[in-house]
Formats: sequence, C-alpha cells, structure tokens
Amino acid sequence: QVQLVESGGGLVQPGGSLKLSCAASGSIFSIFSMGWYRQAPGKQRELVALIYSSTTSTDYADSVKERFTISRDNAKNTVFLQMSSLKPEDTAVYYCGVRLLSGTRYWGQGTQVTVSS
Repeated sequence: QVQLVESGGGLVQPGGSLKLSCAASGSIFSIFSMGWYRQAPGKQRELVALIYSSTTSTDYADSVKERFTISRDNAKNTVFLQMSSLKPEDTAVYYCGVRLLSGTRYWGQGTQVTVSS
C-alpha cells in the first residue's frame, strides 16, 4: 500500500502562485507514476499533471501547460505541483494520485485550491 499526504492548498488571487506537495510512504518502490488531479464542483475529476517514475517524463493537461510544473524529489518521495498565473477556473480540490506497476491506484485526501479576488 501507499499512503499520500498532501499540503499547500489555499486561497490565492488571480495571477498568483501556489505550490502543492504530496509525500508518499509505503510501497513506493512499485510506483509507476505520480500525478495531480483536480475536481471542481459538479465536474468529473481530471488529470492536471503526471510524472513517470522510470523516466521522469511529464504530461500536462492543455489547460495548465506553460503555467503549472510537476516535479519530484526522489530522496523525499515527494511530488510537487508549482502553479503559476492561476485563474478562477483553476479552483478545485486537488488530489495527489499514484499508480503502481500492478495498476493499483491510491489517492490523497485532497487539498482545496481557490482562486478568487
């Protein structure tokens, strides 16, 4: 099993920045990918950014490209999401998600990000 603990959400004005962190523990040796997802009220959960363990290559949703950056600190088993130029439409609960080599997925508890003036 994998345990995920997220931090860093909050209220920010449009155009501002926030950095989310997700610390993983447990069966971290079997992680295939780590990512950030978000779910706005009344909408489905969507992928925001993904980083692969073996290659460290990344994928981003078109809506966040050039504004968000995902990174990973392997020594601390932590994945980050640096969010810049935030827009009101970025408001959502952000979840850290992990996919193991077996295909099993684990989720963090979620952290609220609100972009509002």
